[in-house]
Amino acid sequence: MTRRVHLLATAFALATLSLTSAPGAHAQTRASALAPAASPESVGFDSQRLKKLDAAMAQAVASGRVVGMQTLLARHGKVVATNTYGKMSKATGQPMQKDAIFRIYSMSKPITGVAMMILFEEGKWRLDDPVTKFLPEMKDLKVWKGLDAQGKPTLEPVKRPPTMRELMSHTAGYGYGLSDRHPVDKMFQEQRVLGSNSLAEMSTKVAGIPLMFPPGERWSYSVAVDLQGAIVEKLSGQTLGQFMESRIFKPLKMTDTAFMVPADKVSRLAAVYGEDPKTKQVVEATTDNPQVQDFTKPPVMESGGGGLVGTTADYARFAQMIANGGELDGVRILSPAAVEMMGTNQIPAAALVTSNGSAASFFNESVGFGLDFLVVNDPRKAGSLEGKGTMSWGGAAGTWFWVDPTNDVIFVGMIQQYSGTGDLGGLSRTLVYQALVDPAK
Repeated sequence: MTRRVHLLATAFALATLSLTSAPGAHAQTRASALAPAASPESVGFDSQRLKKLDAAMAQAVASGRVVGMQTLLARHGKVVATNTYGKMSKATGQPMQKDAIFRIYSMSKPITGVAMMILFEEGKWRLDDPVTKFLPEMKDLKVWKGLDAQGKPTLEPVKRPPTMRELMSHTAGYGYGLSDRHPVDKMFQEQRVLGSNSLAEMSTKVAGIPLMFPPGERWSYSVAVDLQGAIVEKLSGQTLGQFMESRIFKPLKMTDTAFMVPADKVSRLAAVYGEDPKTKQVVEATTDNPQVQDFTKPPVMESGGGGLVGTTADYARFAQMIANGGELDGVRILSPAAVEMMGTNQIPAAALVTSNGSAASFFNESVGFGLDFLVVNDPRKAGSLEGKGTMSWGGAAGTWFWVDPTNDVIFVGMIQQYSGTGDLGGLSRTLVYQALVDPAK
């Protein structure tokens, strides 16, 4: 299975997870972020019931379904449970390290969204600005309409360009190329859009490929976040990596999050695996496969949609900043209102019932999508136990996270496997909340 297919499949397997925007009720009294809780009971969890979470994650590793894993659960900014399971590598047998570095792939997207919102708060763009204001190469976009009698593509000029709101909510109409189910996605693959030599080159390629549908009509997972990366570079005058380092990673002390793993940290990079489609065995995916990125070398293009690596602890600090309404340990990245905007559904009502791209999940009045986050509007109707407004996303190698501002809970799960893992994100979510027996604490 290719990395592209895995990315699509994994991202949508996580589509029932979520995260929200308002700061937690306890934000003003929080001590230093992510110190250990005195006990699970001190923050409303039942220790015995919480053991079900540990047992289920341990079983996923013991069964051979997953090679290694880390999880971190926190409430009110205090770590309730953090666990490390299995191995860094089957080949070496090295145990999973607490400071292991993981390929987070599409969990890069919410970070890129925060970079965009930093610039939003500086007045550099507005939600309903046309994308062409920042990417003028998009001025002649066409829309795919089908094939004519001779089998040639039928295209129509767009009636209007996509907006920034649509760009950040995957309703702009862009393709991605993670699969070849749509002719537009085939064009992305043929032109190696995700293999471009720069974000500027990537944007130029995208501009020459038709949209899958008119802007705002549907939701489709897309290259939109990489286009956001190109906009960050234009508006900031920095590379995407430089901007993230100076405005997000350094202030939040995310010391191991970057677009590559430097030589002195390579020993901490966990091996990545996939499931052999014939034998169903878990096998290592190596960089001999052109679909597997070599993160030990500088990327030719810094992908805001899927190019970052980092640790569980680093991502927990990012998630806690979101849960706190944009602040962590006295450092403010965004205002509470900006975080709230990111956690507000942006999908038009007419598009809410259309497929989100997977075979099993649909957006509706219960589950929507904000600005680079999936958002749960009505968790009980959605069939889940988390709090209203939970925001989330996941990555192609099985990583997942959520931020629940209603209950002031964050969770980060890290594995390195493209397929065959089952819905660990959904399972962990259920087991966390069945253990939250005193949410008023």
